[in-house]
Amino acid sequence: MNIQIFGKNKCFDTKKAQRWFKERGIKFQMIDLAQKGISRGELDSVRKAAGGLDTLIDEKSKAYASLAYLAYEEDKIQKLLEDGTLLHTPIVRNGRQATVGYCPSIWETWE
Repeated sequence: MNIQIFGKNKCFDTKKAQRWFKERGIKFQMIDLAQKGISRGELDSVRKAAGGLDTLIDEKSKAYASLAYLAYEEDKIQKLLEDGTLLHTPIVRNGRQATVGYCPSIWETWE
């Protein structure tokens, strides 16, 4: 397995996901979205695996208002690439598979 966790350091669910993988001895790479963000290729891959762009958007984000009024999907994608804090976390990726949020029942099937 090649697990990547895209999250925010202050996100409770991101910390729970990290703990879930640590308890099972599964190595993972943590990417802080507030500092590093997500690349276009990674975003496209996760978007396809997770079921669309709307599942990736965090409606509770402080910056959500700036995204809510964008009409075109391409504009929303560009905004997500600029501001990683708009993404719902954690985004856990294993190759072409990905989940958004805390989903241990799905991660168990990856083992």
